[in-house]
Amino acid sequence: MDAVDLGVNLFVALFALVDPIGNVPIFAAATAGATLSQRLNVSALICLFIVAFLTFFFFTGLWLLQFFGISLAAFRIAGGILLLLLGLDMAREDFLKIFADADAAKDLADVRGYARRRFQRLIVPFAMPLLIGPGAISTIIIQAGEAQEIGPAGAVAGLVAIGAAGLATFICFGLTGPISRLLGEVGMAIVVRVLGLILCALAIQFILAGLGEAIPGMISAGVTSPYPGGGH
Repeated sequence: MDAVDLGVNLFVALFALVDPIGNVPIFAAATAGATLSQRLNVSALICLFIVAFLTFFFFTGLWLLQFFGISLAAFRIAGGILLLLLGLDMAREDFLKIFADADAAKDLADVRGYARRRFQRLIVPFAMPLLIGPGAISTIIIQAGEAQEIGPAGAVAGLVAIGAAGLATFICFGLTGPISRLLGEVGMAIVVRVLGLILCALAIQFILAGLGEAIPGMISAGVTSPYPGGGH
């Protein structure tokens, strides 16, 4: 594998794992009532966080987990629990009201203030572990090992791939306005509840995969990896 192959493979993997297109309805719900400028600023902060976090793990991920004595299995379980809590909120409660910001309309002249508040609210569990989950982090760590074998060109390719994934996410989230207008309030509520159910199932899958890694033989491989070659 050369640097170009590594960069392309990493970008494709990250785009699939972060899944900005699938998360657009959630981002739209979380920024309901915001202007285009407000939404773009929130999106920019989230995407910068994604790029910075993935870059950090690209260079230090495995060492960091080893330093704190955290296994990837434990990370999967913890991430799954957070995702489960988010999914339950989305499926059982009014997700739009949970994320509603009564000051959004008042902040038309203070776009950065609104963006900071929304960003702080969305770091957990939206930015992490929904966007940056165990799959994305484990992929980064694995590809970092490949990059070390290639040399400096591999590191550059990895950074370009991470930056491209962040830019693609920003573009997708920037299109939430037209999507919100197309679906309407009722349509958004339906989509968010359906996604909440899917997210709960994904969270359980993360937890089962973590338990399967932590306790080999406890859970059938057909449960932790039901579709070999087709999952994350």
